[in-house]
Formats: sequence, structure tokens, C-alpha cells
Amino acid sequence: MRDFRWPPPPDGGPRTYGPGPSAPRTGRPALPEPETEVVATPHGVRLERLITGSGDPVTVFAHGLGGGIATSRPFGSAVRGRKVFLQFRGHGRSDAPPGDWSYLDLARDLRAIADLTGATRAVGVSLGAGALCRLLAESPERFDRVVLFLPAALDQPRPAVARQRIADLLDAVESGDASAVAEAVAVELPPTVRNTPAGWAYLRQRLDQLLRDGLATGLAGLPDQAPVPDLTALRAVTARALVIGCAGDDLHPAEIAGQLADVLPRATLHVYDRPGVLWSERADLRARISGFLND
Repeated sequence: MRDFRWPPPPDGGPRTYGPGPSAPRTGRPALPEPETEVVATPHGVRLERLITGSGDPVTVFAHGLGGGIATSRPFGSAVRGRKVFLQFRGHGRSDAPPGDWSYLDLARDLRAIADLTGATRAVGVSLGAGALCRLLAESPERFDRVVLFLPAALDQPRPAVARQRIADLLDAVESGDASAVAEAVAVELPPTVRNTPAGWAYLRQRLDQLLRDGLATGLAGLPDQAPVPDLTALRAVTARALVIGCAGDDLHPAEIAGQLADVLPRATLHVYDRPGVLWSERADLRARISGFLND
């Protein structure tokens, strides 16, 4: 049986235990990180961003907790026009203001980057979906199309299991122990991917990012908060919406995606039938997002 081990084999593995193939195999190397910029915003928080593509429309992409530009770029690979990827406060080179943060703070970050670039469309992933929902609750006419991938919470805090896993990740990053961070990140991988070349490549990329940039302590209280105080505020949203959930995902319950699709007036819901969508359904996911935004 293959299982997760740290540190990785020097040649990229995988390593198997017991009978089976053992020749060295390497994972596909990660793409070099593009040059980003840090921009001032009207609310006084400097945020890191990357702009790719050209022309209209302009789409802004908001990542999940502990993610960033690198993890959200694949969602825009086939989307037309300019694509704007941001790093929320406390991630990457973005500022980490003192004190506790709220989803309203994240919504301000997202709004600022969208306003500075004239974005009319938005894609939110997990934490980014929560920030996007809060922005829409405050300004229901701000975008004409939105994609909400794996929303994790709406008018209630995230489930206890999700809060614990996020706390474990934050503690591991704060410790600076690569092995502890690897263990916390490894739970993001489906069991079939762990200890494979692709799995090791993903772990290395995530470790490089997290150990280099860290995660601000202001993020710790977010899992205990609800993104949207009043769910009925989303009934006024005018944008066409694509909501994507996944069955069997403890961090992002499919019921939340269904609830969000029910409350948004112009929403289409798609729920994948098993977790690990980014590994098992990546091509379909990209086509689904780009098809909706390019239509």
C-alpha cells in the first residue's frame, strides 16, 4: 500500500513499499512563477496581483485560504480577456494589517482589485467564494457574471472539521517545520495521488510558497466567522452565477453549494460526485468555468 512519507525521495519518487515498480520517475515541474506587482488600494492595504491576457472582459480571481496566485491561475487558463489574480491580505507579498480580520475585510480587498482593473466578472474559490459572497451582499450589482467554486460557508461558520484542519495548517506554517507543513498540506491530496510524481510536485510547490511567504495570524479567526450575516441579501444579486460543489468534501460541504445556488436568482449549480476535483476532473472543471464566462 502506498502512503505519504516525508521528506520526499530525492529523485521525485514515487516510492512504493512491497512489490511493484520502483524505477525513478519525476513529476512535471511547476511553471516558473510570473512577476507580480504590489499595488496600493483605497482602503490602505497594499495587495499583490498578477494581470495576464488582454482585452475585455476583465475577470478577477480570488483564491482560498493558504492559496494564492499560483493556485488560482489554472481556473483562468481558457478564459478570454484580461485575468486579474490577487493575493488576499496575509498571503504572499500583500500587507498583513494588525488585528483580527473579517470577511468584510476580504471583500474590500477583492473589491479594490476589481475596481482598479475594471473587472466585470469574478471567480471565487473556497475562502475567495466567501469573500465574493460578502461583496455581492454589499453590492449585488457589482458583477455581471460570477463563479463560486467550493463555497465553504454562508451565514454560518465553517464545520468543526474544517476549522480544525485550517488551524493545523496555520500552526504548522507558524512553526516553520517543513515536515509539519507537508503533513498539513498532504490532506489536500486524494489518497490515490499521494506519493506519486504529481503529488510530490504539488507538495513541493505548496511548501515553497508557504515556508517562503508564511500565513498571517490575522487569518486564524476567519473559519469561526460567517461570510454573509443575512443570506437573504444575496437574493438581490443580478449577476449570472455558476456554483460548483463536490460531494464528499468535508471542507466544502455540497449542501453549502446547493444552498447558495438556491438563494442566487440567476444561478446554475453543478456538483461533482466525488472529492479531489482538481485532480480527477481538472479538464472538465476548466472547460465548465471558461464555457460559462466565455459564453
